[in-house]
This record gives sequence, C-alpha cells and structure tokens, in this order.
Amino acid sequence: MKDLDLAKSLLRDGNTCVLVKGEDKIISKQSGIRPMLDILISERDVKGYALADKIVGKAVAYLAILAKVSVVYAEVLSVQGKNTLEKYGIKYEYSTLTEIIINRKGDGQCPMEETVSAVDDPSVAFNKLKDKVYPIF
Repeated sequence: MKDLDLAKSLLRDGNTCVLVKGEDKIISKQSGIRPMLDILISERDVKGYALADKIVGKAVAYLAILAKVSVVYAEVLSVQGKNTLEKYGIKYEYSTLTEIIINRKGDGQCPMEETVSAVDDPSVAFNKLKDKVYPIF
C-alpha cells in the first residue's frame, strides 16, 4: 500500500486526482472525471497504479476499472461507486461514503453519475462519458 499512501498524501496537497506506481506519479488539479477520462483517451498505461481521487462515483469507478488500477482511495465515495468497485474486484478505501454524488450547484445529482447510472458495462460507460465531456471528440 506504499503507492496508495503516497497518492493519498499528494491528494492532500491540493490535487484532485493522483496515480502512483513506484517512482511514477501522475498528478492533476482538473476537476471531475477529466483526469481519468483523459488518461484512458490517451491510452496511457496505468495498470497496477494506485489511484487517489477527491470524489469517486460510479463514473470514476468505471474509468478506474478500465484503466486497471490496483486500488482506489476516495475522499468521498458514492454507494454506486463502491458497489461498482466491489463488483470488479478493485480494492478501495474512503473517508466519506455518500448515497449520491451531488452536482457543483448542489441542487441535484452529478451529470456524470446520471450519464452512467443505468449502465452496467465499463466500455459503454467510457463511451457515454467521453461523448458527454468531449461531444465532438
């Protein structure tokens, strides 16, 4: 868990998403699902990395599964995100478990979570999320 401990430490330095494997670190301050989505779009190999993220719902959980990370830490983890990680055998830790991920306005569910709420396949989730974030990609 050394990689996860370092990822968690770097997350606390004001970052939003951190992946660590040995000496290799990927650090982002981008919000939402973009850090993980961009890693998958770029086809960067992060298999076996430890992921620490501010917020992990079902959307980020699916992206982590596709990226083949070894373990996930979430400051805030949704029940759907937890269930998705468990279904695919991804180890996880969290600080706070919540029923749903709220949107930035605070008046409803996160649109990324809505996008994948009825999806039961990581590849389908990836395509839906990519189309939502980058509609002309």
